[in-house]
Amino acid sequence: MKPSSRTRIILTHVFLILFTIATLYPVMLVIRKSLSPGDNFSRSLNPIPQTVTLKHYKDVIGSRDSAGRQLFFRQLLNSVVVAMITTIIGLFLAATAAYAFSRFRFAGRGIGLNMFLIVQMFPATLIMIPLYVIMDKLGLLNSIIGLVLVYSTTAIPFCVFMLKGYFDTIPKELEEAAWIDGATRFGMFWRVVIPLSKPALAVTALFSFMTAWNEFILAETFLNEETAYTLPVMLQHYVGSHSTAWGKFAAGSVIVSLPVMALFYVLQKYLVSGLTAGGVKG
Repeated sequence: MKPSSRTRIILTHVFLILFTIATLYPVMLVIRKSLSPGDNFSRSLNPIPQTVTLKHYKDVIGSRDSAGRQLFFRQLLNSVVVAMITTIIGLFLAATAAYAFSRFRFAGRGIGLNMFLIVQMFPATLIMIPLYVIMDKLGLLNSIIGLVLVYSTTAIPFCVFMLKGYFDTIPKELEEAAWIDGATRFGMFWRVVIPLSKPALAVTALFSFMTAWNEFILAETFLNEETAYTLPVMLQHYVGSHSTAWGKFAAGSVIVSLPVMALFYVLQKYLVSGLTAGGVKG
């Protein structure tokens, strides 16, 4: 190996190591706070806690309401149910819509794609009041079903664009071969396109799950009972007007992050190809 190549490799690794440390350092400080006694942040830059305690985790997991009902596991179940159903509904609707936009030419196709793009420009806070009025009229306030419907509709536009770009890269000749063998249109979609789209589907599912799992503003607005809260809303209640329980907040943040980290680990082999292939052709 040439000296210049060896030097380039060393510098690349040094840069990546420093970049990784800089990225993980704030996370390490949060973990340190979750394991340290007391509710005030230490001014020390040392990410290793001087005293280790699990009290904050026990307080978060063992939290109860004024009636003595266990809250954490109920809120965890709410978050899991909302995120999973949102992912399933969003993935199904986005996949079918993206396939139609990719394979069919029909009146209003361009306008439909542009409308999906325009919807992405508006933040959730802008549509919060209209959504609240609609949910109130439908009797879905303080309801898991209502939250799932809202999350599914807000996640679909990005998911459609993501999957549509990936479907465009799949050769139509594969579907034509299945058509000759007697497959129906749905059969071609289900048996040919879907198996070839696993990377894009994994990325889309992860995006939908993270959208529902981490969302706070809409959940805080539509839910008004502690037993109906999701985990992000639970975290916000550790932040008061005059004081903040930083220890519990940090412990709760670590707990909330674990499912997303696990999903990234499970789906990591699909992420790179799923994120890049969809941008090849639009």
